[in-house]
Amino acid sequence: MQWQGQPTKKQRVPDRTRLTYILQGCITGAIAGFVVSIFRLAIVNGLKLMMIVYKQLSMHWELIPVWLIIMLLVAVVVGYMGRQYPEIKGSGIPQVEGQLSGNLEYAWWPILWRKFVGGILAIGSGLFLGREGPSIQLGATIAQGYAELTHKTELKRRVLIASGAAAGLSAAFNAPIASTLFVLEEVYHNFSPLIWTTALASAIVSNFVSTIFFGLTPVLHIVYASTLPLTMYPHLILLGIFLGLMGFIYQRVLLKMGDWYAYLTKLPSWLFGVVPFVLIIPIGMLVPNLLGGGNNIILAIAAHSPALIILIGIFLLRFIFSMISYGSGLPGGIFLPILSLGAILGAIYGKVMIQLGMMPSAYLVNFIIIAMAGYFAGIGKAPFTAILLITEMVGTLHHLMPLAIVSITAYLVVDLLGGAPIYESLLHKIVKPKMPRVGGKLDRVEFPVFAGSYLAGHQVRDFKWPGNSLLIAIRRGELEIIPHGDTLLQAGDTLIVTTSHQNRGNIARQLRKLPIQSN
Repeated sequence: MQWQGQPTKKQRVPDRTRLTYILQGCITGAIAGFVVSIFRLAIVNGLKLMMIVYKQLSMHWELIPVWLIIMLLVAVVVGYMGRQYPEIKGSGIPQVEGQLSGNLEYAWWPILWRKFVGGILAIGSGLFLGREGPSIQLGATIAQGYAELTHKTELKRRVLIASGAAAGLSAAFNAPIASTLFVLEEVYHNFSPLIWTTALASAIVSNFVSTIFFGLTPVLHIVYASTLPLTMYPHLILLGIFLGLMGFIYQRVLLKMGDWYAYLTKLPSWLFGVVPFVLIIPIGMLVPNLLGGGNNIILAIAAHSPALIILIGIFLLRFIFSMISYGSGLPGGIFLPILSLGAILGAIYGKVMIQLGMMPSAYLVNFIIIAMAGYFAGIGKAPFTAILLITEMVGTLHHLMPLAIVSITAYLVVDLLGGAPIYESLLHKIVKPKMPRVGGKLDRVEFPVFAGSYLAGHQVRDFKWPGNSLLIAIRRGELEIIPHGDTLLQAGDTLIVTTSHQNRGNIARQLRKLPIQSN
């Protein structure tokens, strides 16, 4: 690489850059909020329709063959859409992460309407899939379309995609702050001020639009007797360890589902969705209340906690069938199913401790709430998002400290066991890292230097920088420094590196561990 110029400070002058980005984020947030609210409303009504259908089937068994044919046709339709555009398969969060990292590109309109229709058909049919992953991809794809139609630069396009993803999750869960943090912590992996301000504005506007449809009541409005006393805090460590172990198992099984489905050699991969669509019929007839992503399950066990043996049965059924549903490649997420499984595990832990005489029954609901955050923090390895998400979804700040303790404990357990963030792992399953390429339009990679980073305390000349790239600036607080070989890197810096657009993902990976320059 070549370094030119001396360290100079960019003069601070008033500009409207952030205002412009925020206004653009508000526009995309409003559109995404409307589309995702319609998506969410269609799923809710679809699940209500399924309850009616399965009630009729339980009384008129002669209609089962007719319903089986209908479900097979739906599976074929959704599978064919996934065959045409594989990017609509699964959650959608890994696809958005791939876009932002430069490892994946796709046309926005074919993905948008297919994800919308396919998601409604799959999730609204009662499969154990969540709406939040598709909502994130819908929001991101809407922002992508807006950026392309208004001819935005590549940087603006990427910022809008990130903010659209936050808007999608915000509309799905009515949690704008957690949605913004999720995009920064799990999807974009960068706390850029430009990203978080735009994403937050987009998420707030999207949440406002969503509340017009669904009101101000929190998504998981759970009534609890009292806050958890300090004498109960040792249980939080035990619960966090339990959730971390179960979260690691969840990761391993989910990542293996594709390999297990491959044993169905008689069935084309695009028709794997037939399996969950057929298996959902007996589940719907026997336990229709368990259908869907799990929102109703969480509220039900919090209001009327079943016996321990029933809780274990519900957990096993939802764990196994959510794996079958997601592993088939149908458009649907794991976000809400993870939260529902976490709630069930919290209830199981609480019931065991109550029966052992180690915990009063009055705090069972508290552990149901807290366990949702811990289970998600372990699986997604995003503890900050888990804490804020449950806080916003439940609608109270009283659980902040217990949420934090359980989340960080579960996170550490999964980390010690070698578990990786689930969405990043899923991205690696669907897309391979791109090899370096020369040429194409220029783009930029912003790479943060965190405290404790191997970069901090070294000069620019100490590293062998990736080829086909150029370090053009170092952002330090409100200042921008033009670097040369003697420039000392500090914790808190953000490196701004230019490269060709095709190389963004490859350069970002190389920057994570630059080799030391040999003397």
